[in-house]
Amino acid sequence: MPHFHRRSARRWLATTALFLLAPTLLFAWGTWGHERINRAAVLALPPALRTFFYNHIDFMVQESVVPDLRKYTLSDKAEGPRHFIDLEDYGNQPISQLPQTSIEAYAKYEPAFLDKSGRLPWFIQDMLGKLTQAMKNGRKEEILFVAADLGHYLGDATQPLHTSSNHDGQLTGQKGIHAFYESQMVEKFGSTYNFKLREPRLIQDPVAETWRLIAQSHASADTLLAIEKKLQAETPAAAMFETDAQGQVKKNVFNSNVRSAAYTESFHKALRHMEERQLRTAAQAAANYWYTAWINAGQPDLSKLDTDYTTRSSQSNLKEELRLLKTGKLVDFSSFKEF
Repeated sequence: MPHFHRRSARRWLATTALFLLAPTLLFAWGTWGHERINRAAVLALPPALRTFFYNHIDFMVQESVVPDLRKYTLSDKAEGPRHFIDLEDYGNQPISQLPQTSIEAYAKYEPAFLDKSGRLPWFIQDMLGKLTQAMKNGRKEEILFVAADLGHYLGDATQPLHTSSNHDGQLTGQKGIHAFYESQMVEKFGSTYNFKLREPRLIQDPVAETWRLIAQSHASADTLLAIEKKLQAETPAAAMFETDAQGQVKKNVFNSNVRSAAYTESFHKALRHMEERQLRTAAQAAANYWYTAWINAGQPDLSKLDTDYTTRSSQSNLKEELRLLKTGKLVDFSSFKEF
């Protein structure tokens, strides 16, 4: 059975590598959330844009998690700082006092400091510029690639813990809250979320809008940490986590502790759907930024980048998704589950 043994060995090595990396794996919204952010954003676009992006909906959905793959699977050292900003590291000063543009930030701070404390808002600005240019140039692959990745970073910007140095509750005795909030909660309650968005709007001042998203998100970080801290104090330690037959705390695929169903339900109720609102904010932001890039590029006819056959082939599925979205729901599709 040599083929079986080789395959088993590969699977064992892959699993071992995954768990060795597990303590550092922090995904904003996880695969489940990021994929639905981009899908909802595509469906919210006006027809002139939506048809093109929906022709490539599978790419837009799957590419939404590639920035995390570059960070962890490829160990791309440049990638990590693009996913967060630890605002406390910048002196806890008002956001209006921070360098607003990427040019100002790169002039003021050393690269090592930015790599340690995060580049997220400035990288979003850079990506919007790249998307605008790709649309002006009519470069199909660039448009899709940059738009999908921009959706990921906007998702990161709306995850409150991606704006704080206490990103995993490690400073307040709440280690593990990152994955609990963005993945376990979302995977458990996501089927109830409403993903119907408003029509996208032109962002008149992308720099100010990016910082508005960061500020709103950061304001929610203390709230969710305080709510979970209170719930933790009110819950017996034995009731916080799922345990196996031997009484050991269960772990998810990335070695994070699995909270009990009752504890998860209590946190969900106490947050009053915060995670749903933040996911919807992310999807709306993605639609707004893509739309803004298109307007600023001169509203190019992106339909010319696809064949008539490609567009015709996707129309029936698009109509079905739009019908379903009237109820606030996205079409059911499979995503990698962390919990």
